[in-house]
Amino acid sequence: MTEPMPNRQVVFMPSGRRGSVAVGTTVLAAARELGVDLDSVCGGRGICGHCQVVPATGSFAKWAVESDADALGARGAAELEARPARPVQPDARLGCLAAVEHDVVIDVPASSQVHRPVVRKAIALDDLVVDPLVTLAYVELPPPTMDGTSLVTAIRTALRTQHGIDLGPVGAGALPGLHRSFADDVRGATLVLRHVTDSQPALVTSVPGFTDRAYGAAVDIGSTTIAGHLVDLSTGAVLASAGRMNPQIRFGEDLMSRVSYVMMNPGGDTDLTRSVREALDELLAELCDTADATADELFDVVLVGNPIMHHLMLGIDPTPLGSAPFELATDEAVHTTATALDLAFPHAAIYVGPCIAGHVGADTAAAMLAEGPYRSDHPQLLVDIGTNAEIVLGSTAAVWAASSPTGPAFEGAQISCGQRATAGAIERVRIDRDTLAPSVKVIGSDAWTDDSAHQPGTVVTGVCGSGIIEVVAELFLAGVIAADGTIRGEAAARTDRVVVDGRTFSYRLFASGPTQLFVTQNDVRAIQLAKAALRAGIDLLLEHAGLTAVTDIRLAGAFGAHIDPLYAMVLGLVPDCPLDGVRSVGNAAGAGAVRALVSGSQRSEMETAVRRVRKVETAIEPRFQELFVAAMAFPHTTASVAHLSELVQLPANAAPATSGRRRRRPPSTTEEKS
Repeated sequence: MTEPMPNRQVVFMPSGRRGSVAVGTTVLAAARELGVDLDSVCGGRGICGHCQVVPATGSFAKWAVESDADALGARGAAELEARPARPVQPDARLGCLAAVEHDVVIDVPASSQVHRPVVRKAIALDDLVVDPLVTLAYVELPPPTMDGTSLVTAIRTALRTQHGIDLGPVGAGALPGLHRSFADDVRGATLVLRHVTDSQPALVTSVPGFTDRAYGAAVDIGSTTIAGHLVDLSTGAVLASAGRMNPQIRFGEDLMSRVSYVMMNPGGDTDLTRSVREALDELLAELCDTADATADELFDVVLVGNPIMHHLMLGIDPTPLGSAPFELATDEAVHTTATALDLAFPHAAIYVGPCIAGHVGADTAAAMLAEGPYRSDHPQLLVDIGTNAEIVLGSTAAVWAASSPTGPAFEGAQISCGQRATAGAIERVRIDRDTLAPSVKVIGSDAWTDDSAHQPGTVVTGVCGSGIIEVVAELFLAGVIAADGTIRGEAAARTDRVVVDGRTFSYRLFASGPTQLFVTQNDVRAIQLAKAALRAGIDLLLEHAGLTAVTDIRLAGAFGAHIDPLYAMVLGLVPDCPLDGVRSVGNAAGAGAVRALVSGSQRSEMETAVRRVRKVETAIEPRFQELFVAAMAFPHTTASVAHLSELVQLPANAAPATSGRRRRRPPSTTEEKS
């Protein structure tokens, strides 16, 4: 009678899971037995290299375990001869081939965990844990027999015995390629599995032989730009990022003009849908090409966007969103496929995030997921500034959301010298308080300059959104613009840059050769109208929340990422608060979309969070017009500017009593250059 093998104590770190296993049990088998998160694509054949572990050395009194490098025994022939796709790191062992010989403490590196933490620099993914919806499993099948067993049945058996996975539905799209995938002598292939819910995973497709290449894309479809990221689904690594202009701009600069185009042109919605889908197809192809991935290796895509982009991308008529009651076709997440949207990625599933309200879309839902106002113990104000500003205010107690029609002024449109943020655009402005002479910084050049010291070769073509904000704020602080937004004619006595312009005045910001850029009275009014709409929406949410102030303000979106918080407060774009309470968070919608791509739990969290949101429709709120009028002034007609007055010297008619507090001016041109 054979003696049973003695047991050994095994402790897995960092999970702390422990248990007793028989001598000779592989680390991978022990991990599965104890419920430890240890990755394996190849099913324990030493092919993938995903299951690398490191035996710890030392005395661990907590578990009464003495552990050393020999606890997993010597490397056998299979481990010595293995050439896995992922190179084995120094001191690491392949968990599928290394066997437990003695009591041991085993470290499972983050790179070997399925649900691994992710830290990325290019996009904010703090604290994200990979919880993949698409996984790979390599299986080997025995030769076919005459007993009538089908290929799918053989696959189900192999997945169960080799990976401990019970396969769910096998889609019709996965069937045609199965025999080709298992046609080699080894009968080995990699199965692509999709885990949509807690039920059994579905078979998406199969790849002949072994592969560990599975990619996904997260895309924020904005009214102006479309930005996307390609992600390795097994690691959460962002491999490529790209963006392009939304070609729908040719049908209208802002969202409502595009809805009007559909209303006035039969078949216009088809034109808009086709143009955005073609742009998305091109963007996905560019991302794959950059990362050396093929169209067949893209398996999952998350799309977010405002409600009108959401509807047009899905081929839904957007005209109900053009007038009250702004009824969405759906506020639930949408599951479809790339082929259904005419995209050239045969195996890609499409997940379109949930919208919140008629003018608050899936992009806001994704931004909420990234920044987490509903997770915050204190009130957080999240503002995505674009042609239609989305505003979220909330905490763990409650969350409110609204949108405000700011229009395209913040992006350079409707401004006489305005342009988009491209090379040649003025993005930063400082104005000397005594001479009223400007110094500017241009996109594409690191130097600050005035027109008399203009650097040869630096082309100045206009002013982008952040430059518009700064020049209006600087003119206000310098006394050229009054609190009501009027360009003061008396400033002409101080400088020849203030010139008569019909019945009003303009300020000459830049002049070099034939290029002359002026800030006109109409430009200032456009900024006033845009900022008043935004601020009124914010103030409305504060009233609904019963708040008089907020000290955590986050500016999102491409434009929000480039606004200087100080100048945002000078113009009254955001409520008065300590300066360090206002910060830019970049493309929060894109970051949220990546989270939803690589984590099923994050996807579920987003869907749950949007159901908590209380919607405030500014178009029908009685107080909105009153708040809008009060917000037209710089910084504001009635709101406090106590914190701002500590930072800058406000004009006399805008500054409250300050009790002698020290004021800090914005950095001077000299300070900036130094």
